[in-house]
Amino acid sequence: MKTKRTLSNWLTNRYQLVIRNEENFAEKTSLSFTYAKVIVVLSVVFIVLFVASLYLSQTLLARWFDPRFEQMMVRQELLTLVDKVDSLALEVDRKEQFIQNMQRVLRGDTSAFTDPVKLRTGPAVAVKPEGLQLAPSDSQFRKDFERSDLALITLTSSRYRELQETFFFTPINGFISDRFDIKKGHYGVDIVAKSNEPVKNIADGMVVFASWTQDAGYVMMIQHKGNLISVYKHNAELYKKVGTFVYAGEIIAIVGNSGELTNGPHLHFELWYNGNPLNPEEFVTF
Repeated sequence: MKTKRTLSNWLTNRYQLVIRNEENFAEKTSLSFTYAKVIVVLSVVFIVLFVASLYLSQTLLARWFDPRFEQMMVRQELLTLVDKVDSLALEVDRKEQFIQNMQRVLRGDTSAFTDPVKLRTGPAVAVKPEGLQLAPSDSQFRKDFERSDLALITLTSSRYRELQETFFFTPINGFISDRFDIKKGHYGVDIVAKSNEPVKNIADGMVVFASWTQDAGYVMMIQHKGNLISVYKHNAELYKKVGTFVYAGEIIAIVGNSGELTNGPHLHFELWYNGNPLNPEEFVTF
C-alpha cells in the first residue's frame, strides 16, 4: 500500500544534489538538502535584500539619483549659514549701537535711541525723540498706570519742561529712609523695602553700566531719552547686561545690601539730567 504524502513529509524529506563529469560520470560534489531548509534560506536572503535596498534607496541611491535630496541638503546648509550670519550681524549691531550710545553720553547727547533687535526685525527701528515705545504686552499696563496716582508729578519749572510729558514707573515699593540732599553729597533717595523685592526700570532706555563697585555694590545705570540717566545702587543681583534695551516697568535687579556704604537692604535711586542730579521725589511717586 502506497504511503500518503503530507506537507510535513514534503518539507522534511531529504534530497541530494550530485554534480558529475559529463564525459565519464565521475562524481565531483554533492549537496544534501530539504525543502524546509531551502525555504528558510530563500526567506532570509529576501529579507536581507529588501532591507538593504530600502536603506540604499533612502541614503546612497538618493544622493546619487534623487535631485530633491541634493536640493534639501543645500537648503539646510543655507538656512544654517543664514542663522549664523544673522546672529553675527545682530551682535555687531548691538555692539555698534552700544558704542554710539556711550559716545552720546560722553558728548551729553542722549536724545534718541535705536533698539538693535528692532533694527534687525522690522522697518520701525528707531525710537523717536517724541517717546519710546512699549512692547504690546505692556500697553494695557501702561494705560492703567498713566490713569493712576503713580504717574509723574506735573512740573511747572521750565528747566525740566522736556520731562513733563514723561511717565515714570516706581522702581520699588517702600518707604524713604534718607532723602535727596546735595549739601550732604546724597544725590538720590534711599528706599527701604522687603528682602528679594524686584527693582523695576522707570522708563524705556539702554543699560550703559551694570557692574560691581566697592562702595555701592551692584550698580546699574540706564540712559533714557531727553538726556536723562537713572541709577540703581546696592542691588543683590543684576538681571540686565550693558547694551541691553529695557522697557519701562521691566524688572532689572533685586534689592539688596551690597557695597560698603550701606547698613541694610534698600535701594539707592538717583536721577541725572544733563549731568545734574535731580530730586527723584519731584518726578516719581514712591
